[in-house]
Amino acid sequence: MGTALDQYGVVGHPVGHSLSPFIHGMFARETGQRISYRLYDVPPAEFHAHVRAFFAQGGRGLNVTLPHKIAAVEVAHELTPRAAWAAAVNTLAARPDGILGDNTDGAGLVRDLCDNLGLVITHRRVLVIGAGGATRGIVGPLLGLAPELLVIANRTPQRAHALATAFTELGAVRGVGFAELVDAPFDLIVNATSASLAGELPPFPPSVIGPQTVCYDLAYGSSATAFLEWATRQGCARALQGWGMLVEQAAESFRVWRGIRPDTAQVLAALKERTASV
Repeated sequence: MGTALDQYGVVGHPVGHSLSPFIHGMFARETGQRISYRLYDVPPAEFHAHVRAFFAQGGRGLNVTLPHKIAAVEVAHELTPRAAWAAAVNTLAARPDGILGDNTDGAGLVRDLCDNLGLVITHRRVLVIGAGGATRGIVGPLLGLAPELLVIANRTPQRAHALATAFTELGAVRGVGFAELVDAPFDLIVNATSASLAGELPPFPPSVIGPQTVCYDLAYGSSATAFLEWATRQGCARALQGWGMLVEQAAESFRVWRGIRPDTAQVLAALKERTASV
């Protein structure tokens, strides 16, 4: 008699475009873990009830994507420190005493930057564009690498100031409006806005980019190219999409659930090949 597979999935709205089933399916095969991973398209009004029912019926874990990352904070019984700092949850896990909420986005970005891309962040100048939920998830882990300075720039300066203030005890961070970005180029620029998906660019000056600047867009895919094309025209050292972060944050979720961290190189290669042929 076969044993039932442990149930996992990703919950979002919409969620049909998600690559998570493909990624976690490869992780499971690679690590010999017997799991089932499904898509759950759940509108916001039904999110809490759906998550509670999933875990009540023996579900083991969920990835959480837009627009539910903030709501997932409330459905968790306990938060990891990094989820508490982010004030957002992208990973829910069944624990004996309830549902654990975690945020693996920042850890995924840091692993891609440092391990996959070989970048040094310590004592470097980092600029993060945008002051929304995506930025909240990555600022803590980036500050953990001890950059010389991390600047959050936003169209509304007050939002950038408020977000930077929330993280001051973790390192050197300040929030500015785009007009204030007139000093020396940065070593790393992370675009955490969704503007590039719409083919738009935030109004920041070309002076933020120098020949040593690495530009990284959290967005990925054929439509998310505006920021990186602009950065390339300004003469940046490298222009990179967020494929690595996508795979690394998923691997970190898998580790939270299964206690084993899959190797990501094969998955990343397969993902790039698969999307290139679409």
